[in-house]
Amino acid sequence: MTIPRVVIAAPGSGHGKTSVTTGLLGALRRRGLKVSPHKVGPDYIDPGYHALAAGRPGRNLDPWLVGEDQIPAMFAFGARTPEPADIAVIEGVMGLFDGASGRGDFASTAHVARLLNAPVVLVIDASGMSLSAAAMLHGFATYDPRVVVGGVIFNLAGSEGHARLLREAAGAAGIPVLGVLRRQDQLTVPSRHLGLIPAAELGGPAVDAVGALADIVAASVDLEAVVRLARTAGPLGDFPDLFSERTVASPPGPRVAIAGGPAFTFGYAEHPELLAAAGAEVVTFDPLRDEQLPADVDGLVIGGGFPEEHAAALSANAQLRTQVAALAASGAPIIAECAGLLYLARSLDGHPMCGVLDATATMTGRLTIGYRDAVAATMSPLAQAGTRVHGHEFHRTGVTAADPGALAAAWHWKQADATVTEGFVHGQVHASYLHTHWNGVPGAADRITAAAREYRKARLEQVTPPSR
Repeated sequence: MTIPRVVIAAPGSGHGKTSVTTGLLGALRRRGLKVSPHKVGPDYIDPGYHALAAGRPGRNLDPWLVGEDQIPAMFAFGARTPEPADIAVIEGVMGLFDGASGRGDFASTAHVARLLNAPVVLVIDASGMSLSAAAMLHGFATYDPRVVVGGVIFNLAGSEGHARLLREAAGAAGIPVLGVLRRQDQLTVPSRHLGLIPAAELGGPAVDAVGALADIVAASVDLEAVVRLARTAGPLGDFPDLFSERTVASPPGPRVAIAGGPAFTFGYAEHPELLAAAGAEVVTFDPLRDEQLPADVDGLVIGGGFPEEHAAALSANAQLRTQVAALAASGAPIIAECAGLLYLARSLDGHPMCGVLDATATMTGRLTIGYRDAVAATMSPLAQAGTRVHGHEFHRTGVTAADPGALAAAWHWKQADATVTEGFVHGQVHASYLHTHWNGVPGAADRITAAAREYRKARLEQVTPPSR
């Protein structure tokens, strides 16, 4: 498969990758191109802005979560879904060569660029520098000859004179300048304790911000040069189709509901697709607004987000909380990650939640973040006990069980010299802070769908009168 593609990278965080990527997606789309948005790493928030700009789901590419062998296949699937794209734009993570801690550049932007055989555009915060940009560009362009730095976009340039000096510096390094964004063009997207506010929470202001970024990039970046660079991407090589070996059960399949809305914005685009490929009928609901679960639900997936920002409203929807608790008590499979864990607790910052787990959740002043090499401690609808998975944590809350011995642990992993146990398995409920990508959890979507199918069978047998 050949699709023009380009990776947007930077020397480090804070140089403007997300703004440039989002604006570039929007500007290219306005040109009539079908644009496929992607994000290196586990981040959920940036893809939300990418999706607004591109008009199709933002997708993550993380070798740590799914394994490097799956990256080309996941990219190719995203680039042709829901229709083949004319160009793909991949936003990097942190600095170009910054990978998983202690593992070199594994899972870095450079790693993904190599896996995708894609050229790189560096976004550089140029405030406070001129000729020094030449040394920076020279270093990034020559550090790893397998990574092709095909251009630079300077951000936060001052006067026209400053922009001219930056162009001269790039020329000295032999790197084409694809654009210069001036300081007065900058646009700030609101943020809070875990970064940018998700686009789904901002609503109209997010749409306006994305449109303004597209305006800025269209006026400041040579879009034709970006497209030409994207067309230099090499072949992806051979890779398996993500869904080619699946055998879908005949309908009707079990109905699996996925929580969405402003409080539950964190979820990978492939998860509902994997459930559907496994034979599930996927429906969505918003715990902030829907007072009832979708009809005939056989399982729930409650992903991440910011329930702490909506705790009072979630609590006020008592009818839905009662239904979630009843569904869990009846044995339906429920997969809850991070925000979902908080929602299933007895309370969150004093606000009553679903009470599926006899535990309390509170905001803390400590950020817990990082990749985890975890092992499933207890069999659940998500994973067989002993299954090794790669995941990540990202939260400022804590959960305390009333009786830790009454709930089985979901995961355990090594951290320094200690063994950490995390999350809970209670009946068919798997609730944990650990975010996973199901492409990296062997058989996850099939297990969840199978558990929902068994629940459906038992439910229908209970309500169907015996034949006479």
